[in-house]
Amino acid sequence: MGWSPDNTAGAETAKRELAEIEESAESFIERQIDREAKGPPIVLPDGSKVPRLPGYRMWIWDGEFCGVIGLRWKPGTTALPPYTLGHIGYSIVPWKRRRGYATRALALMLPLAKQEGLEYVEITTDLENVPSQKVILANGGVLVEQFVKPPQYGEKQGLRYRISTRRSD
Repeated sequence: MGWSPDNTAGAETAKRELAEIEESAESFIERQIDREAKGPPIVLPDGSKVPRLPGYRMWIWDGEFCGVIGLRWKPGTTALPPYTLGHIGYSIVPWKRRRGYATRALALMLPLAKQEGLEYVEITTDLENVPSQKVILANGGVLVEQFVKPPQYGEKQGLRYRISTRRSD
C-alpha cells in the first residue's frame, strides 16, 4: 500500500523486502535478528556500503501488521559509527498512525537496549517529523543537538535525541 520501513530509500526498500519475503518468508524472518552482525553490508541511501552492526528488527502488531522498530549497537560502547544515525529506528504504516503504537514500541524497546549494555540510546529525526519527535519526548527523550546529516544521507538537517535506558528500571 505504498509504505516502506525505510524513510530514505522508500519504495526501493519495500520492493526489495517484498521480493525477499516472496522468495523465502522464513529466511526473511530469520534475518531480522542479527546480534553478531553476520549479515551483508548495509547499503546507505547514496549507494555506499558500510559494515553491518549487531541488531534486530521487530514487527509492531495489533492483530495485523502496524510497522517495525529496530535496534542496532556497537558492542562495548554506546558510540555509533558516523554513518549510523541512531540506535533505534521505527516506522508505522500510515493507516495505523496516531494510535500510540510507536510510543509503546519505543517504550518496550528501551529495556531491550539496556540488556544489550546501552546506558542510553540516540534517535534522530528530521526537523519536520513532529510526530516522531513527540514519540521520543513521550519516552523521556532529551534533545541533544540539531545537526547536518552525513553526505550519505543528503546533508539534510536533523535532530538528535538521547533517552536513558535506566528509566526502565
